[in-house]
Amino acid sequence: MPYSRRNFIKHTAIAAAGTVLASNGVSAKSYARIMGANDRVRLGVVGFSDRFRSAHFPSYLQHYEELNFDIVAVSDIWKLRREEGQQFLKEKLGHDIIACRNNDELYRVKNLDGVFISTADFQHALHTVEAINANCDVYCEKPFAETMADARLALKTVKASGKIVQIGSQRRSGVNYRAAENFIKSGKFGDIKMVELTWNVNQPGRWRRPALVAKCKEEDLDWKRFLLNRPYENFDPRKYLEYRLFWPYSSGQPGQWMSHQIDTVHWYTGYNHPRSVVANGGIYQWKDGRRNWDTTTAVFDYGPQDDAGKGFQVVFMSRMSNGEEIPQEIYYSNGGELNLNTNKISGNGGLTEQFAKEMNMQVNILPGMDLVDRTVKIDASANAGGDEYTSAHVRNWMECIRTRKQPNAPVEAGYYHSIANIMTNAAVRTGARATFDEATQEVMANGKVFQY
Repeated sequence: MPYSRRNFIKHTAIAAAGTVLASNGVSAKSYARIMGANDRVRLGVVGFSDRFRSAHFPSYLQHYEELNFDIVAVSDIWKLRREEGQQFLKEKLGHDIIACRNNDELYRVKNLDGVFISTADFQHALHTVEAINANCDVYCEKPFAETMADARLALKTVKASGKIVQIGSQRRSGVNYRAAENFIKSGKFGDIKMVELTWNVNQPGRWRRPALVAKCKEEDLDWKRFLLNRPYENFDPRKYLEYRLFWPYSSGQPGQWMSHQIDTVHWYTGYNHPRSVVANGGIYQWKDGRRNWDTTTAVFDYGPQDDAGKGFQVVFMSRMSNGEEIPQEIYYSNGGELNLNTNKISGNGGLTEQFAKEMNMQVNILPGMDLVDRTVKIDASANAGGDEYTSAHVRNWMECIRTRKQPNAPVEAGYYHSIANIMTNAAVRTGARATFDEATQEVMANGKVFQY
C-alpha cells in the first residue's frame, strides 16, 4: 500500500519501467530486486543510545529484511557516540551509514521515511515534533514528555500530520498484557478497586555512566542543542549522560518506570489520567549528587470526574536501595486478582462465603485461570517485559508504516502517561496534591500551574 506521495510516484515510475525492462529481456527476478530497492523504507536513528543499541536495533534486525526496511543514517550531537553509531551500523548492516552532527543534518538526508528516537527523557516530545515536521514516521521512547507544554505541542503536531507514531510502551504488544485487556474489558473481572505497581532495584550504578562521563568533553558535543528549551546550565557531563538522575532533564523513577506501568491502567480502564496524585519519598540511599529521588511512593485516585464515589486507587512504589528488579503489577477486584507477573487470574482476596453470608450477600470468587498459554515465554524484567515485547512492538510500528493503520501505542498513549507522570512530579516537587485541569490541559498543585 502506498504510504506517501514519494512512494506513489516511485511505484508509478517503476511500473512504467517494468514494461520497458521486460521488453529488453530483463528477468522477473532482476526486476523484483529493482522493485524492492525502490520500495524500501529508509530509517534514521536519533540518538545512538544504549536503548537503541540493546533493544531497538536487535528487534529491528528480526524484521527488516522481510518488511524491506533499511537504516541509512544516525544523528548524535556527541562526536564519540556519533562515530560509534556509524561504525556499529555499518558493520551490522553491511553498507555505509550517514553520520549527522544534529537532527537538522539528519532531516536533509534524501528520502528519509522514519526515525527511532531514544534521546534524553525531556527531549522525546520535541524530537518527535522535529521528525513530524520533516515528514517522518516515529518510534519514540517513553516517557513521551516531562512538561505539559511539550506534551501538548507534540500531540497537536502529530494529530495534524497523519504520520505514524509508536510510543515505546511495549507492554501494549505483549500477549499477556493484551489478554489481560480482553479479560478486564469483557466485564468478567468486575470493577477494578485497587492496582499495586512496584519497581525495585539495588544497583548503585543504575543510570550512572562514570566511565563515559570521564570521556565526555564540551568541545566534542553541542551542549546548547542538548538543553533545547530547558533553563541554561553550564556544561556538566553527568547531566548529559546521567540525565535520569537530574530534574528537569528527567523525572527519574516516574518517567522511567512508572510511565510503563501506569499506561496499562489507562489502557484497561479508558481513563486518560488520574483525578489526583499525592507522593512522598526522598534520596535515602545514594548520596551521589543526584536531584531525583531514589525512593518514591505515589498514590493515584482514578475515576469519573463528576462522581467522587466511583473509582479506584493505584499505588506506585519504587526503591533503588533493595530489590531484584521484578516489577509487580497486580489488579484487584472484589472477586480476586489479576497478576501480570504470574499471568494468572485467581480468587485471592475475593468475597468468601463466610463473610458474604454475614451480610446476606452473594459470594464473589473469580475462577482460577491462566491469562496465556503456559508455553508462552513471559519476561517481567526491566524496560517493560523483555526483548520479546520490544520485538513485537517494533514490528508493529514497521507494519503500520506500510499499512498506515494506527499502532498499538499511538501518540495518545504517550500523552496520557505523560499527564500521570507530570502529576506525580508535581506532587513530588511541591508536596501538594496534584490535579489536572481538563479545560486548560494543565497540571495543578497548590492552586497553581505546575512548571519546572
